[in-house]
Amino acid sequence: MSTPGASAGQAGASTGSANQAGAVGQAGASTGSANEAGSADQWPLWEVFVRAGRGLSHVHVGSLHAPDAELAVRNARDLYTRRGEGVSIWVVPADAVTTSDPDAKGAFFESPAGKNYRHAVYYTKSEGVKHL
Repeated sequence: MSTPGASAGQAGASTGSANQAGAVGQAGASTGSANEAGSADQWPLWEVFVRAGRGLSHVHVGSLHAPDAELAVRNARDLYTRRGEGVSIWVVPADAVTTSDPDAKGAFFESPAGKNYRHAVYYTKSEGVKHL
């Protein structure tokens, strides 16, 4: 089993269960590691985004724990693109993500009066443009 003190090569070479890679399942559901109680030696949480093909957007696919960004990208590759379904991976520290309040969605997402032109319903799709 990998420990927080393990070198990047040792932790990255792990091919066992998700707990050995320090992984957390989709939507932040914990996989049950021994450090789950919030101890100070637990690796930071990283949010993972994968782009399935060129020209497409990155999509959030899950979360994982890793000691640094390089190992987070390696672990994300092993966990979320095993079947070659991605061409690009982004990892972002979970602490760096800022969200809106779901309870205030009405006022937050309300379109300002008189600015309907911002909505794409007034525009037509150009020929030859994919993924629009």
